[in-house]
Amino acid sequence: MNRKDRYFHIIKYFQENMPLAETELHYQNPYQLLVAVILSAQCTDRRVNATVPPLFQRYPDPQSLAQASSQDVYQLIKSVSYPNSKTSHLIGMAQKLVKDFGGEVPSDIDDLMSLPGVGRKTANVIASIIYDKPVIAVDTHVFRVAHRIGLSNGKTPAAVEKDLERHIPEELRARSHHWLILHGRYVCTARNPKCYDCALTNWCSSAAIFLSASSPLAPK
Repeated sequence: MNRKDRYFHIIKYFQENMPLAETELHYQNPYQLLVAVILSAQCTDRRVNATVPPLFQRYPDPQSLAQASSQDVYQLIKSVSYPNSKTSHLIGMAQKLVKDFGGEVPSDIDDLMSLPGVGRKTANVIASIIYDKPVIAVDTHVFRVAHRIGLSNGKTPAAVEKDLERHIPEELRARSHHWLILHGRYVCTARNPKCYDCALTNWCSSAAIFLSASSPLAPK
């Protein structure tokens, strides 16, 4: 199967079976989503969702977070991964939002990436979810799934992003990010992918490997 056909069938499957895919992070406005995405680096969405309510209660907007003490923010987010660096990023992000963007989360990718703690993946998440920009954020799930099912063989997240955006129509890119994340989180997991329960095996370039008789995943 060539790559064009693989994209066609996989996109068609997701459109029919996961039409309303969206982030599992809890947020009510762009500021809250930005904070949640920064906290989600190397951390589960479940942990972030449990962490942010008291943080948002104490610091409901960039203006208040910009004035926060590092010690106070650290105490509120210490259960997430890398709390020291994320504390610095959150306060620095809020200060720059207030100073350079009037407290508003910008829509431009380069402007977003100028914020502390915001790399291209985070910028693309914000741009696609909040501003419906036709970009695809490539995190570890997207990178893994894109390689496994044969959507890209790019060696870097940037290369995978280019492959996905080259083959996925603009109007579907924001959703496709969530399609691939959710598929990677619940089906095409890093360890022991659930190939026997996966609906994409007919089009997946790796399914035969995992389903082979010699695979540890094969039925005993």
